[in-house]
Amino acid sequence: MAVTKEMVLYYQPEQAKQSGNDTKSAKLKAVLVRMGIRIRNISADQMNQTVGYLAGYDGFEERGFEECPPVKEEILVMKNFSNRRVDELLMSLRRAGVPRIELKAVVTDTNCKWRFYDLYEELKKEHEVMSGNQEPSPEMDSKE
Repeated sequence: MAVTKEMVLYYQPEQAKQSGNDTKSAKLKAVLVRMGIRIRNISADQMNQTVGYLAGYDGFEERGFEECPPVKEEILVMKNFSNRRVDELLMSLRRAGVPRIELKAVVTDTNCKWRFYDLYEELKKEHEVMSGNQEPSPEMDSKE
């Protein structure tokens, strides 16, 4: 049986890179390297690609360029992680002093079909509900 390699899809907004927040990115990458996790940096012009394509799954083709609204938050998406490894990663990030990344997800059979931008919108809604800033809406559960 083939070993499934863990990968992180990481999006960092341009303004964060330019404002000297690159040390956060460097600390994050150092933790990933220590843990043997591959990283794929996602750029703003890849927001319209499916999560499955960006994660390297078979059967997902590159889509033509389509501009998406700007994304101002960081996004961390984990591929092929067990629950234990998710916990290990989050603990290692905390120990390394990496400031919290609010929008995180694990690649699923459902969200791998979504555009990366659509996953961002869903994560943002969920975060707002979880942090008490918004009431849950019925369409949150129906996105497929």
